[in-house]
Amino acid sequence: MKSKVVLIPVSTYEMSELYPAVKKGLELLGGPGYFIGKEERILLKPNLVRDAEVDRAVITHPAVMEAVAHCLAEEGFTRLSCGDSCGVGSPTKIMRNSGMTGRMEPYGVTAKEFAEAEPVQSEFGGQKRTFMLAKDVLEADALISISKMKTHALEHITGAVKNQYGCICGFHKAKGHTQYPNAESFARMLIHLNQYIRPRLYIMDGITAMEGNGPTSGDPVSMGVLLMSADPVALDSTFCHLVHLSPEYVPTNIHGQKMGLGTWQESEIEILTPEGAISMEEAVSRFGNKDFKVERSPSKGKGILGRIGFLRVFQKKPYIEQDICRKCGVCVESCPVEGKAVDFKNGRKEPPVYDYKKCIRCFCCQEMCPYKAVKVK
Repeated sequence: MKSKVVLIPVSTYEMSELYPAVKKGLELLGGPGYFIGKEERILLKPNLVRDAEVDRAVITHPAVMEAVAHCLAEEGFTRLSCGDSCGVGSPTKIMRNSGMTGRMEPYGVTAKEFAEAEPVQSEFGGQKRTFMLAKDVLEADALISISKMKTHALEHITGAVKNQYGCICGFHKAKGHTQYPNAESFARMLIHLNQYIRPRLYIMDGITAMEGNGPTSGDPVSMGVLLMSADPVALDSTFCHLVHLSPEYVPTNIHGQKMGLGTWQESEIEILTPEGAISMEEAVSRFGNKDFKVERSPSKGKGILGRIGFLRVFQKKPYIEQDICRKCGVCVESCPVEGKAVDFKNGRKEPPVYDYKKCIRCFCCQEMCPYKAVKVK
């Protein structure tokens, strides 16, 4: 059977259009009861990477969270909660500041802090891993992942698969970048993590997406779509097609299919819309954006140059734009490398300086910079 990906065109975050769009999307997949039981404890998992203005497209839009909560509550689902582990700050504070808490409270959704971690042992394909998962995740019976359509310096995009990294608590997320220091190993870890958590449903807020220097310092761009699927790889692959990025260039897609999480193959994906099923080609023609700013080259070198290591000269690396940097130190704090790959080597009156021999290219500094001062070249 083909993996179904629902594509609902949505032009605004106004509830008059968004709520019926979410409801229709769920209906096309069989309704929420197809994925979750009314007696189960349901955890809604948005992308709350850090505090930011809602219209910057850094976090999952609060209106999308409200619409999902509304649809679940009216169907009789009462054991609802919401949480994430942020890169910087408190998730409950981010939910309050963005208005997300106030939007969801009428539907009985409880905000979770993801403050306590518990180790879990997981083995998949002969690979054993320990994940420090939030206790709130482990106490839930089912998780619904509600991601944001954004670019990502390490994995090209961040979407359905990457969203579950927020189930790992606090500094353990930063530590993970040292354990899995490149796009391939990090992608395999993410697939394994999704295999363990097993979200029941994946929803992507692509009404306003982020292009360019994502996942926090890029620019908002209208895409006008809401995507849903039980297959996160197929959903992310559809995202790729819509922005004219080859899905096979995204490590989480490739390893997601190899490890059995889902499929990125166009021939194995069925696109459902309120008007009926359409081809991927038609979806791209009607809803795609060829000018979307995203890295469209492969994640690693191919052929003879890649094999002899010549392309290491052209590796992506973070750098700081001196005139934008406010010397806040967030990049230094977020660097997971022991001894710091970026630090105030010339004092706090000057911007931090990189030691590229230490840098593992995890781009945590770029992801966490609140002033868009860290770029990738």
